[in-house]
Amino acid sequence: MLAKRIIPCLDVRDGKVVKGVNFVGIKEVGDPVELAMEYDRQGADEICFLDITATHEGRGTMVDVVRRTAQNVFVPLTVGGGISSVDDIRNILRAGADKVSINSAAVRNPKLISEAAEIFGSQCVVVAIDAKRREDGSFTVVISGGRIDTGLDAVQWAKQVQQLGAGEILLTSMDTDGVKNGFDLELTNAVSQAVTIPVIASGGCGCLEHFSQVFEKTGADAALAASLFHFKELTVSQVKEHLRECGIPAR
Repeated sequence: MLAKRIIPCLDVRDGKVVKGVNFVGIKEVGDPVELAMEYDRQGADEICFLDITATHEGRGTMVDVVRRTAQNVFVPLTVGGGISSVDDIRNILRAGADKVSINSAAVRNPKLISEAAEIFGSQCVVVAIDAKRREDGSFTVVISGGRIDTGLDAVQWAKQVQQLGAGEILLTSMDTDGVKNGFDLELTNAVSQAVTIPVIASGGCGCLEHFSQVFEKTGADAALAASLFHFKELTVSQVKEHLRECGIPAR
């Protein structure tokens, strides 16, 4: 078993880290660069920034945040939110990001995945998939912060993004996001069994056991969490210590 990665995720709006539950009740948590430095100290394997306003003005702010973070933090940095062109990807990578995460834009223009992989390399291209459970138990892909149901089957879309050249999938369950009852193990397992590229599990982590569960019961390669770390309920080092106690290799 390859060593599993633990990834704190920072939602950035207007240059500040914010957190809400199910995309509402959003409050400021702190400065993204300072938080990223703290998670680097705690032993995070990577850090993920998501620009949740992603307007044109917000993009300039985000490039500045990425640049300042890259100067102070020495773990890989993934940046997503509102990225819809090869130029957007180039600007974020030039600012110091190691990977770029594309979501709605990948659904609307799947060619963007293959173009980005060809120009920058698959290792730079993360496709974020937000999935929601249907009544029949299958999973549909939703975009625009969960507001638009694309009708795409999440497992089939995961296979397609791999074929198009994505190097990794960031998989968020909209049903469990912010609820803290644990990752969606069924969704995570279905997607990780369907592809050979790494899958990052996201959405719903609420305690140490949820981290070990997702690695024991699914093929996830990494687990992502936000509020647990931001509100100091857990540190990255506590999570890694727990995984080692469970016999799960952590970096």
